[in-house]
Parts: sequence; structure tokens; C-alpha cells
Amino acid sequence: MTKQWAAEFPGFDAWKPLHLLRRIGPVVQGICLDRTTGGDGYLPTAHVHALTREFPVVSLMLGQRSARPSGTPDPVLFARHERDFPDAAGALREQSRLPLDEPPSIDAIVREYHAEARRRLEKGHGAAVPEMEDGVLVAAAAGRDELAGEGLALARELVAAWPAWSMPLDWPGAEPWLDGLAARAGDRESLRAVVRGQVSGHRLDRVRDHLPPDGVSG
Repeated sequence: MTKQWAAEFPGFDAWKPLHLLRRIGPVVQGICLDRTTGGDGYLPTAHVHALTREFPVVSLMLGQRSARPSGTPDPVLFARHERDFPDAAGALREQSRLPLDEPPSIDAIVREYHAEARRRLEKGHGAAVPEMEDGVLVAAAAGRDELAGEGLALARELVAAWPAWSMPLDWPGAEPWLDGLAARAGDRESLRAVVRGQVSGHRLDRVRDHLPPDGVSG
């Protein structure tokens, strides 16, 4: 099953059973065949995960599940995998906001973090603290200082609109958070050390890195 998805999306590497990844410098993009609650099938899910924070697992940030036209998630039953796999792969390819047939640029990934933060606010879902942190730090680690600055400016704009009920329990306050985020973004060597540690910790050494040698993508 994993091999079939890897053959359909050859730009990704089989990282674990039911999980494909490719690395783009300080971030990975993935396709996860996320098991359904009942365990009888899986939900094809496109996602990204920033390597700029110490985290024990590869997360499904910006996750997009293959869905029907109504927006309802469309699981593939294991018993019907052979029949339904081609349609599921096509739906995920079409619905993913980030390209799956070629590696997205750092700019595209970061701007999708920004767009998701705006969407969360518009839908009343509350503070997009992880999305904004990841967007700023991924840009900074990739040497995209101007893009990191755009993220910090957007974070300042959004933090004034985030409802109090949605803030993390350990929220330090707007100014300390913004100052801390700017300081982390400004320490590129520390960010890159975190990335190296995460690559090692998650055993991503065999996952191809599609970021150009100069560190700037797109």
C-alpha cells in the first residue's frame, strides 16, 4: 500500500509504513495514510511539519484530508484499496493547497502557514500560535529574512485580534511572545542546530532534501 502511494508520488520517500515524506530544508512535507478510528481504512492526508522546534513526533500541521465535494472526509477502506486508491490519490493531488507532484518553495509553504492563520481567525477557531511560530522560524532558518519579517508583522496584526479564550495556557502575553519569536528568528545558527537535531531524532537522514544548496527555495 505504501509502495503504491510512493510510486504515485515519486518525489516523496517512504519514511514509515503508511507515511511518505520529503524534506525541504527546515520543513518536511508528507502524505500520511491516517488510519480511521475504526481501523478499517485510512484517510489520505497531505501535511507539513516544521523541523525548527523540538517536537517528539512528525505532526500533521496544515493537514488536508482527501474529501468528497461536500467537504466530508473520504476514507479508503482497506478491503477496497485496490479499487479506490487511484481516485483517492487524484483527489488528494487536486485538493492539496501545496503541490504534491513537485516540491513547494519555502515561500509557498510559509505563505500557507500565514493563510491558515487567517482562516482560523475568520472561522472563529482562535489563536494560530503554532502556525505563526512555524512560519516565522521556517523562513528564518531558510535564510528568508524578509519573509520572516512579514510573518512577524502578521503575527503582531493577528495577536491583537485573537480572543482571550483561545490563547495557550502558558501564554506569556503578546509583547513577550512577539519579542521571543523575533529573538528566535534572529538566531539562525541555533535554529539550524534544532533542525539537525530533529533530522537525526526522527531518522530523516534518508529522506531526500529538495532545498537548493544555497538554502533558498523558490
